[in-house]
Amino acid sequence: MQPETAVHRDTRFHFLTTAEVAEYLRLKERKVYELVRQDAIPYTRVTGKLLFPRESIDLWVMNHLAGDERVARPLPAVAAGSHDPLLDWSLRESGADLATLFHGSGDGVRRLLEDGAMLAGLHLRDSDSGGYNEPASLGLGGMRDLVVIHWAWRRQGLVVQRDNPHGVQGLADLAATGVRVAQRQPEAGAEALFRWLLAAAGIEREHLQLMPHPCRSEDDLALAVSNGEADAGLAIEASARRHGLVFIPLHSERFDLAMRRRSYFEAPVQALMAFVRTARFRERAEAMGGYDISDTGRVLYNA
Repeated sequence: MQPETAVHRDTRFHFLTTAEVAEYLRLKERKVYELVRQDAIPYTRVTGKLLFPRESIDLWVMNHLAGDERVARPLPAVAAGSHDPLLDWSLRESGADLATLFHGSGDGVRRLLEDGAMLAGLHLRDSDSGGYNEPASLGLGGMRDLVVIHWAWRRQGLVVQRDNPHGVQGLADLAATGVRVAQRQPEAGAEALFRWLLAAAGIEREHLQLMPHPCRSEDDLALAVSNGEADAGLAIEASARRHGLVFIPLHSERFDLAMRRRSYFEAPVQALMAFVRTARFRERAEAMGGYDISDTGRVLYNA
C-alpha cells in the first residue's frame, strides 16, 4: 500500500469588504461599522482594512435566526473528542479557557450530542465514501445547528524506536514475531484508521502482538514506544517528532472541530479562531511537523 502523504488544499476563505458585506446583509455601511465597534459581527483587520470572512458571516446570520424553538442552555467550557498536539497547545496559548477531555472522537460525538462539551475534535473516516467527519455517518445529522470547522490535515503513520531494532518499515512488519504493537482505545479515530489500514493491507489484527492496555492519546502512544513499552504503533508525525521517534508515513487525514452554531460565537471559540490567524500559530505548526494548516478555520458544514 502506498503512503498517502500528498498535501490536501481546499478553497481558501472568501473575504468581503465593508461595502460588500453591507450589500450582502442589506444594511447601510454605517450600520456595519457600528456592529464592528460593538464587536457584534465577525471581522478581521489586514493592514488596517476591515475584512469579513463570508463563511463566518453566514454562521452569524444563522445564529441570529428568530423562532428557533430549541431552548439554549449554557454549555460546559470543555473541548472534547480526539487529542491533537497543535490544538492542545493552541487552546492554552490562545487563552480560550477551555478544559480538555480528549478521550477519542467517538466520545467527543457523544458529548456533543448530550451538550457535554462546547466543541469536539474529530478525525473519523467514513468507510463507504472515504471522506472525513461526515455528520450523517457520525450520527450528527439530526443536529439542526451543527457546525464543522476545519482544523488541519495531519500525517498519520507508524512510530518506531529511534534504533528500530526490529527493522519495521511498514504495516506488514508489525506481524513479525516479537514486535509489540501499541494500540488506542476503541472509540479513538486513530484506532478506526489503524483497523482500516490493516484491512486494506490484508493484515489480520488478531495476528499482532498488541499491548494489553490502550494508549489514550497520540502522545501517550509515542511515549510508550519511546520508553520501550512497545516497539511500534500508529500516531501522527508531530507526536513522533516530539519524542524523537522514527516516523513512517502511511496516510493523510482531516481533523475538524464540531460544535453547535452558538458555540462558535462564544468567547472561548472566538479566542481560538483569532489565534489561528497569527504568525505564532503558523510557526508552531511548522515546527511540530506533519500539518497542513492552509485552510484552518474554514467552515466545512453549516446545518
